Amino acid sequence: MSSAHGSWPSPLTSADLAAAGVRIDGARFAADGIWWSESVPQERGRMRVLRTAPDGTVHEVLPAPWSARSRVHEYGGGAWTVADDGTLFFVDGDDQRVRRWDPEAVAPVPLTPSGAQYGGLRLQQGRLFAVREDLRPDPHVRAIVEIPVDGSGAEDDEAVRVIVSHGGFYAHPALSPDGSRLAYVLWPDTRMPWDAALACVVDLASGADGAIPSRAALQPEWVSDDELLFADDATGRWNLHRARIGAQPAPPIPTPPATREDFSRADADTGGGLWVLGQRWFRILDDGRILAVRTNGSDSLVLLDRDGALLRELDVPFDADLSLEDARGSRVLVTGQGRRVTPGLWELDVDAGTVRAIRAGDAVDPAWVPGARPVTFAGPHGPVHAFDHAPANPGVRAEAGALPPYIVQVHGGPTAHATGAQASWITAFTSRGIGVLEVNYGGSTGYGRAYRERLDGQWGVVDVDDVLAAAQGLADAGIADPARIAIRGGSAGGWTVLSALVRGGVFAAGIDRYGVVDLRLLAEETHDFERYYLDGLVGPLPEAEQTYIDRSPLTHADRIDVPVLILQGADDAVVPPSQSEAIRDALAARGVRHEYLLFPGEGHGFRRAETIIAAAEAELRFLGEVFGFDPAP
Repeated sequence: MSSAHGSWPSPLTSADLAAAGVRIDGARFAADGIWWSESVPQERGRMRVLRTAPDGTVHEVLPAPWSARSRVHEYGGGAWTVADDGTLFFVDGDDQRVRRWDPEAVAPVPLTPSGAQYGGLRLQQGRLFAVREDLRPDPHVRAIVEIPVDGSGAEDDEAVRVIVSHGGFYAHPALSPDGSRLAYVLWPDTRMPWDAALACVVDLASGADGAIPSRAALQPEWVSDDELLFADDATGRWNLHRARIGAQPAPPIPTPPATREDFSRADADTGGGLWVLGQRWFRILDDGRILAVRTNGSDSLVLLDRDGALLRELDVPFDADLSLEDARGSRVLVTGQGRRVTPGLWELDVDAGTVRAIRAGDAVDPAWVPGARPVTFAGPHGPVHAFDHAPANPGVRAEAGALPPYIVQVHGGPTAHATGAQASWITAFTSRGIGVLEVNYGGSTGYGRAYRERLDGQWGVVDVDDVLAAAQGLADAGIADPARIAIRGGSAGGWTVLSALVRGGVFAAGIDRYGVVDLRLLAEETHDFERYYLDGLVGPLPEAEQTYIDRSPLTHADRIDVPVLILQGADDAVVPPSQSEAIRDALAARGVRHEYLLFPGEGHGFRRAETIIAAAEAELRFLGEVFGFDPAP
């Protein structure tokens, strides 16, 4: 059957997209089973906890209305953990109190008072550590704390022990095997963790505290009572480093720099942007071997010996957004996704070489999802990396000589990256004859610090130049119809969408999902975690105020002359609705074709099934109207 691009019949409906929008937050071995947390879009994005029983059946251990969701740093993460006997500890999504749910109990009991919020929970040797964020005082107070598991701190802030609280932000608490010291990551509140973060160690008896020299440390883990393994990008790539901690409690004494630098060096990243708490890029196995993620655009898994030497790369079906959640013996729980599998949770046996899908992680049909093609375009600031998802539908032939419309997808962050992984929202477009190009513009992670630092002081310049170069490259290569290329992105990606439309000349339409439009307004309204993010991306205020004005799409809204679809969450604290409404009003004042959809109850990113459905239907309808095709039902 021959059909116009965009009108190809697809098996994917908007309801399918909502059902596929499951997010997994962590996984653990416990109580003779495997435990994990996942979102339920049909229940307003509630995060439930499930477990497998020895007979393989799946049971819900955190039922409605309970939801394990943290709001620390706004992006959360690490909202639950479980003891070996099946005792569940979780952050309640409604009031942010930590609760304990004992096996066979009918309801959980609170462990922390109301008021502060918690995340990055870690249960070690029966002791529960967490990152605490208290937004009640001004300035706000953050700390790593130990929470009494017996409930004695349920109504008493003082009973929740503060381990460290120097100011700044915290992540990755890790208890030494002898229980005497705690390692953690600290970065100042004026920087972002991928710019400058320290690996630190505190003596729990004396409180003596010290930092290991590091540039952008991640995930300290104890090898022994006096040896730490952690990721750092001192060489321009996040590689694993080793530090030996001296007998004196402070300051810790690291190994000589040469030893650290030589431990598992690779031209790839074991690490990434620390947006959420609880992600793990490596695991130390029981016998001392190390399983690690290495990212160079896409992810791979490598097995190292105890001294960091490469043993082998593992053959696994998943290659994107990987987190090594837990390990027992040679078995490791891995969450992530891939170019040929759906997002999911797998059990990997390193020695047996087997991979078993626990939740989702299904192989996709290559006739519908042939896999993204890594591509590179020449840009004014150097090569621009991207992933091309070409239209694919085994039941349809394109009209002779016709080139497909394309969506240039811009990831958020901007310190993040697209992985080329299969995603239902992408297949919903490609199966209908619309291509998708995911662009990792300068500033993206996954290609080293130098690539990431291209964006320093140049947000709104480098990212825009790169997406324009990629779109033009598509057209010049005869891959996309040059008259039908749209640009789509959310959050920081929405900023790049609007900034590119201001430039004009390449994109025929834009889809802005909760994007930034006014830098000065963002600086005033955004949350603490990103309060100084703009200092590095644009410049400090008030010195750089004119740059803020000149770069903001709102300043130049009169240059936007193509249709724009704007999607926004009403409860977004990261990019408030005032941003989207400002560009909406500017477009309306000039009579530029636009549509604005505000979704009640949604924050920064859409979680509810009804929102996912409405947004997907609006985007397809919008593109059909702009590009002149009739979407198939």
